[in-house]
Amino acid sequence: MPFINLNDIEEKNPVPGFNVRFVHTENMTFSYCTIEIDAELPEHSHPHEQVTSMLEGEFELTVDNETKVLKPGDVVVIPPNATHSGTAVTDCRILDVFYPVRDLSNL
Repeated sequence: MPFINLNDIEEKNPVPGFNVRFVHTENMTFSYCTIEIDAELPEHSHPHEQVTSMLEGEFELTVDNETKVLKPGDVVVIPPNATHSGTAVTDCRILDVFYPVRDLSNL
């Protein structure tokens, strides 16, 4: 079915303070994140290309030792295997898109 309502998708909590709903297509994963103030994303990397779109609030993101506070309208392209981490400066909403599809069976 091509039509999806995010409220019909079970919310996951992969990291404390991160509430996420995942939509998977044949080739991509869309991650709709609601993040609580001061929540921390631990440093990590993965083989997926990731595009992060800041929708609401502010999020301090570090990619390969370069740090920036993201605000609504900011977009970041994170290359495969790039080390990245971050902290929510405020409550915020972010859309992450991954290519190829992420295996989330361990969440």
